[in-house]
Amino acid sequence: MAQGNNPIVEIQSIDMGYYLVRFHHAHGVSQLIDEDTYPRRFTGTQWVSRLLAPLGVTHGLLTWPEITDEMIGLPAQPSDPNDVLAHGTRVAFQTR
Repeated sequence: MAQGNNPIVEIQSIDMGYYLVRFHHAHGVSQLIDEDTYPRRFTGTQWVSRLLAPLGVTHGLLTWPEITDEMIGLPAQPSDPNDVLAHGTRVAFQTR
């Protein structure tokens, strides 16, 4: 980001109120990890904002994983990452 490369920040909502963060950039997709190299989980988008806003990141896209209808046995079709981002919800990073 210091070199002017501004990634698309994806905030993926997962089960039980947790969020994961991915950065979509020219070289692919990177996941935000903790010091033990596990995906870093957040309990709300405000925590993502507090971490990234000081770095100059102003917004992200909130997305959801695939959903399978297990009640009638329909398999989930993998979604294209660009399609997932296209249907995400823009969230602003503003913490007070």
